[in-house]
Amino acid sequence: MRTKLRAMKIAGPLKKGKFITRPNRFITHIDLNGEKVISHLPDPGRLQELLIPGAIVWLRPALKDSNRKTRYSTLMVEKEGVLVSLDTTLPNRFIREDFDFIPFLKGWCLVRSEYKIGNHRIDFILKDTQGNEIYTEVKSVTFVEKGIAQFPDAVTARGKQHAELLTSLKNEGKKTMIIFICQRPDANIFQPMWDRDPAFSHALFNAQQAGVDIKCFTTNVSLKEMTFCSEIPLNLTPPNE
Repeated sequence: MRTKLRAMKIAGPLKKGKFITRPNRFITHIDLNGEKVISHLPDPGRLQELLIPGAIVWLRPALKDSNRKTRYSTLMVEKEGVLVSLDTTLPNRFIREDFDFIPFLKGWCLVRSEYKIGNHRIDFILKDTQGNEIYTEVKSVTFVEKGIAQFPDAVTARGKQHAELLTSLKNEGKKTMIIFICQRPDANIFQPMWDRDPAFSHALFNAQQAGVDIKCFTTNVSLKEMTFCSEIPLNLTPPNE
């Protein structure tokens, strides 16, 4: 019998609204029961295929005693019946909160978060069941088209730097990993978005060639929780090769 995976709880309750417009990377205008409200958007990606006028979104009200300028955060959007998380804090929390959430990390433990190396910070240093320390970076994926998860949907100089740093650490003999967490369940394979950010895509390919362990898995997302769905294969080969 397959063991049921634990679920990470998502704070709520969330309020249902309709997307109107996005005046900048971090702000959305939402129709909430006929009232136009301004809501913070945690994900700075393009999200053009998700945030279309009239799309159903789910908002979390800000705490009453907070000093925020916006009253809500836009945390989820519905796309063709699929609920997609836009909360970029969830993937790191998913890793940090309990390693039993993720089958290939079962038995691992957290050594350190936000580890500084030079001018950069690595999300985690993890320790595997053999006692090896793994320098680990986590990336949130929301773009899926025809079953293909892709990252990034906007140019990420920071992501390129992280891939290059982990490659350098690997070449020094350290164990390194990049985990792409797809905040939706409907992907069957992962690949870089070559046409959107060729520099990052090449850096990721080079990282794999150097021996950086690269993983991608999908998640089941509901209004109340997130669970591991499945690990999916990678295609990091550059186009026309």
